[in-house]
Amino acid sequence: MNGRASLEQYRGPGRLVALAGAALLLVAPFLTWAYRPALDDMTYPGAPSPLQWCAFALGLVLALCLVLPWVFRGTGRRSLGRRLNFNRGARAAAVAAIAFVGVVLVSTALELGGLVAVEPGGWLALAGGVLALVGTRTLPRGEDPTLRSMRSASWIQILGIVAALAFVLFAAAHALNQDDPGAFFSFAVWVGVAVYVAAQLGLMGWLSAASNANRKVMVLSAFVVAFAFPFTQNGSDANMSVAAGVLIFAATAMGLNIVVGLAGLLDLGYIAFLGAGAFTAAVLSESAFATIGWHPPFPVVVLISGCISALLGLLIGSPTLRVSGDYLAIVTLAFGEIFRITMNNLDGTDGPNLTRGSNGIPAIPNLDFFGFDFGVPHDIFGVTIGRFANYYWLLLLVIALIIMVFTNLNRSRIGRGWVAIREDERAADAMGVNTFGLKLLAFAGGAFLAGIAGSVKAHVDVSVTPDQYIFLESAFLVAGIVLGGMGTVGGVLVGAAVLKLLPEKLRFFDDYRLLSFGLLLVVMMRFRPEGLLPDERRQLEFHDEDEDLAEEIAEDVAAHRVGSVVEGKPSAPAASGKEPRP
Repeated sequence: MNGRASLEQYRGPGRLVALAGAALLLVAPFLTWAYRPALDDMTYPGAPSPLQWCAFALGLVLALCLVLPWVFRGTGRRSLGRRLNFNRGARAAAVAAIAFVGVVLVSTALELGGLVAVEPGGWLALAGGVLALVGTRTLPRGEDPTLRSMRSASWIQILGIVAALAFVLFAAAHALNQDDPGAFFSFAVWVGVAVYVAAQLGLMGWLSAASNANRKVMVLSAFVVAFAFPFTQNGSDANMSVAAGVLIFAATAMGLNIVVGLAGLLDLGYIAFLGAGAFTAAVLSESAFATIGWHPPFPVVVLISGCISALLGLLIGSPTLRVSGDYLAIVTLAFGEIFRITMNNLDGTDGPNLTRGSNGIPAIPNLDFFGFDFGVPHDIFGVTIGRFANYYWLLLLVIALIIMVFTNLNRSRIGRGWVAIREDERAADAMGVNTFGLKLLAFAGGAFLAGIAGSVKAHVDVSVTPDQYIFLESAFLVAGIVLGGMGTVGGVLVGAAVLKLLPEKLRFFDDYRLLSFGLLLVVMMRFRPEGLLPDERRQLEFHDEDEDLAEEIAEDVAAHRVGSVVEGKPSAPAASGKEPRP
């Protein structure tokens, strides 16, 4: 490519139009977007609200993606500019700007009674997004970003990890502090499109590679950020109760991830194991309504709750795991309903009085470890840490234990056996894998982890009733795993956060919750069936084009080798002393 041709990709009317759109996106946040307060009050010119600053950030990223190619032109092929795909990033930023501004304007119209409430600043931002989209459509797509393969110093990788986790902490704190449903949803959309733009640029690939290269730093930093989260909530029990609920949901889904994600067994009654652990902890608690007079220490209660749930897993698994597919799903669904009905019948009339029937066991006291009362607020560094924050920290320890168990099982021979069963049970059986024993172990192990989570949930919720453990909760657990990515830790955490946060913050949409979840799963199955954070194996399974590309490369390598042998010359990789790239 000559110098004139190389400059053509940076010129043209399309780039100028896109730059004009970026300029509008940078100017619009300093104008008014609504004639009276809505969302986060966008009525003051020259004083952008948080949502307006989000639009400004998208405009800034768009402008940088359009201008930086000029900065990097003429440099070497292995430069940062060559490894980033600025054209693809500009396209993504334009789409993100339209999506975000559109959501903000629609939310404003819904709260203020129509689009007439939208001021010129909002329309100017939308026009900027449209201009940017039109302009970026004319830009060449370019090569895929190769930033992932770039070698970086360890301190740069660690700095990138810290920056990413700081963004997660900021986003979580700001989202939970949004009381307005429209503001929360708009900000959630902005977070989603920001991640999308970063992925199109190649930054997410680099961050993934940096995390893999510094796994211990990544895990330690993640838990430090998680432990620091209560200090961002100003003692708000409402927000911390939501955060504690997310962790309970995530811990339970992590156990189900063994059954569904690793072993490939569809369990639609898994919520029963969580309920078994919760009822066990409630019965053994010091509640005035507890029906058993034995009150062991809480660590003992946790182990008993997990063992009872595991025993139920063995009892339901032994006769039913000889079936598979839809039949297994129906049997587990029936088990979940049987558990709920049984808990209702243990009321002293239809059976022994263990659970007090539909009344359940209320007034479960707070935990007390070595004089530390989880129900009493504490002041740490001048910040009030309330009851739910105390349980939040306890749940972090629980989920850390569950993650450690899950990851070690996943890397062991047992985990490989589960994956073999998931991929092809008959082939695994033919290769000598004890399929029935491993499936039974998956059921018991997953149930044990759910029982541990249930024992903590009983004290967090103060009361336990059978109606808390219905089929719909099991369906949400499965949906969270599918949404996040089966067989991964990060995917389960993301899926649990999404499915638990949205209903809490969008209560006005509660009547259409099932419809929204169904549409979300349909969209995921169409555009990203492997989940938001899948493992590499499943990502390749769901994308045939990657497999075709791998086969094409393998055929090219084989043809190259054959040609070299026919000509009596060694291939280039062999002559250089390097192994050929598969």
